[in-house]
Amino acid sequence: MKKLVLSIVAIIGLAFMVNAQKMAFIDTEYIMDNIPAYKAAQNQLDQLSSQYQKELESIHADIEQMYKDFQAESVLLSDDMKRKREDVIITKEKDYKTLQRKYFGPSGDLFKKRQGLVKPIQDDIFTTVQDISNEGSYAIIFDKAGGTTLFLQIRNLI
Repeated sequence: MKKLVLSIVAIIGLAFMVNAQKMAFIDTEYIMDNIPAYKAAQNQLDQLSSQYQKELESIHADIEQMYKDFQAESVLLSDDMKRKREDVIITKEKDYKTLQRKYFGPSGDLFKKRQGLVKPIQDDIFTTVQDISNEGSYAIIFDKAGGTTLFLQIRNLI
């Protein structure tokens, strides 16, 4: 009987602890969409991306034209001239891919620019969320945004 009473008291105490935890949901996507600095940064990134894309498309069109010209003239060229033309086309394609990685790669120019423009805004939002979490004694905070970032803070309950 003593064990039963002790178990019931423990379960009730645990239930009160669980109910005492406060949770919050935020939507960073909505927050960022309503910050003018974020919109300006996003526009600047879109323009830069468009500029890079146009440059790459121009280079790709040049490569395509070189390849078509090579195919049309290959009948008239010697083996040595064919190899030289192929080497020029292959080199141009490698340069194209290198430039593409330079602009759009994981550590490319666009990523670095985004880090410089958007990361400070995200850091400010994160700091504000942490401050609100501390003031409101929230145990867990979830971000319901589209998956760009997830704020999850779990407080020590001991």
